[in-house]
Amino acid sequence: MDLNNNPQTEQKGHPKGLYVLFVTEMWERFSYYGMRALFILFMTKALLFDKAYASEIYGSYTGLVYLTPLLGGYMADRYWGNRKSIIIGGVLMAVGQFLMFLAGTYYQDVNMATNFMFVGLTFLIIGNGFFKPNISTMVGQLYPAGDKRVDSAFTIFYMGINLGAFVAPLLCGYLGDTDNAGDYRWGFLAACIGMILSLFLFISLKNKYIVTPEGEQIGEKPNSSRQETSGESIPMSPARIFSTLAILIGTFVAFKYYFELDLIGSFIFSLTISAPYFIVSDPTLSKIEKERIWVIYIAAFFVIFFWSAFEQAGASLTYFAEEQTNRTIMGSTIPASYFQSINAVAIVLFAPLFVWLWGWLGNKGKEPASPFKQSFGLFLLAIGYLVIAFGVKGLDPSAKVSMIWLVSLYTIHTFGELCLSPIGLSMVNKLAPVKLASLLMGVWFLSTAAANKFAGTLSTLYPEEVKIEKSFVNNANVKLVKSLGANMLDTNVWHADPKSEYQLPIATYKTVKADKKDSLTELSFDSSSKHSMVSVFHLKVIKSTNSNIDRAVLLNDTTILTHDIVEAKNPKTGKLDKVEKLQFWNLKPQKPYFAGVKIENLFDFFMLFVYMAGIAAVILFFLSSKLLKMMNGVR
Repeated sequence: MDLNNNPQTEQKGHPKGLYVLFVTEMWERFSYYGMRALFILFMTKALLFDKAYASEIYGSYTGLVYLTPLLGGYMADRYWGNRKSIIIGGVLMAVGQFLMFLAGTYYQDVNMATNFMFVGLTFLIIGNGFFKPNISTMVGQLYPAGDKRVDSAFTIFYMGINLGAFVAPLLCGYLGDTDNAGDYRWGFLAACIGMILSLFLFISLKNKYIVTPEGEQIGEKPNSSRQETSGESIPMSPARIFSTLAILIGTFVAFKYYFELDLIGSFIFSLTISAPYFIVSDPTLSKIEKERIWVIYIAAFFVIFFWSAFEQAGASLTYFAEEQTNRTIMGSTIPASYFQSINAVAIVLFAPLFVWLWGWLGNKGKEPASPFKQSFGLFLLAIGYLVIAFGVKGLDPSAKVSMIWLVSLYTIHTFGELCLSPIGLSMVNKLAPVKLASLLMGVWFLSTAAANKFAGTLSTLYPEEVKIEKSFVNNANVKLVKSLGANMLDTNVWHADPKSEYQLPIATYKTVKADKKDSLTELSFDSSSKHSMVSVFHLKVIKSTNSNIDRAVLLNDTTILTHDIVEAKNPKTGKLDKVEKLQFWNLKPQKPYFAGVKIENLFDFFMLFVYMAGIAAVILFFLSSKLLKMMNGVR
């Protein structure tokens, strides 16, 4: 029986296996997004990393998370199959989340916490590589070739992803994003439990429900064994291997030494170029197969511009939510991590509308092809940033804006995401040759890896009027409460004219190296000049970033030392003690540049994404007709 031409087959509901994959992916995404919601805050507020360094780590982590699917897809295609790869990946990620819990537990010992964190990130990165491409590939295998339900199946599957992403920041943020730095560990532990649930559900239900329409088990064998032709295995000629390595090394050197990127960024971007070459140079591919693969590559290139702007959610937009968004409702302050749920809840609410829209247009023969949908997604992304750019235009950096601006941005971005991401997954599934299904899904995620690393780099451009250069916590040898007792920051300062100035005492300090950490051991006032003037504007910006500051001294023309009291867990007693936190603030940080343009303020920063996404949308729109021809009948 020809399932492709049976209209009754296409009219039936979705197979139960789709919903098994739905809940499996939902809990895995709960684990990922729960940890991600806290990650940048944990680094800046618990480990006291500065924003630029934390953004680079964030970009490297999220970039590598989407890089390793290339390896995981290859292993599934050639050796393990989808099921085994998913289970191995899930176990590794559960271990990684537990190591993040340990990092949060020992955050006061920065060296130990950092070691736990980097090892945990390594497990998460490798585990995700085995899990992510293989579960996405299995969705398409539930349906016969040419089944029109595939697009809606991927959209439903995408709802599962975002259901987990919606709950994760709320629960993990509730547990971890408190005023106590020691609580981040509970959010990480919740993420670990979510990953264990994902594994349990998949292992217990896979044999019964994850089957083909003919009843065969999906994902048990390598995908290469599912080739419809009896062709020979893909030749691995030395010339092909050496030429790929030459491209990899050459582009790596160019990115590292000409563009001055870090090692991880150089590797990701060079692999983004060399890996596609390796696949498309396969001599067993037909002309039509190669053209379809080129469509995947071109679409993946434009996806980089989408995700590098979209993924600011976990970095620069979290800074914006934390520092410059009024998060108070009815006297209660909403944790900054909660805002990362807006996109996910909007996906859950609006995904059914998009399922209906594509179906309605499809029945009328007017459904846009995948490249056109993706150009619409990029355009909507640009509109979202344009909205918030005008929301912050002329904004005093010490002021906080209504949360409606951030909510609007995330909602508009949701519409863009629904045009681009699930449609992209479906397009790869339909265009990829069967023997390369998981590998090409890995290439699709490879473009997301480059985008996420690029997102971290772009986040370092976040403009700061003042910048924390160094922090000390629990320096028992210094009692600034007494030494600065006469220099409280007057609350009238916060209502004064920002153009005015305020007198602060000038002090000197000494630091020593103790237990591999800097320790502030002495603070004394300069007898020759006891006070100096500092602008109220700068004090307001500092206060808006850290509302608990109670005292400050001026160290020189560009540096203020601030003091506040925080609660931290005593490693000996296990109880919360009140300890001192001292922060060095640079009043004149150097403004960042991008492509020779200076980023002076938040308006400039957000407009950067408007231009980037807008230009990409226009180019992809005009290329779409050509890409449609190269798809050779696939829409």
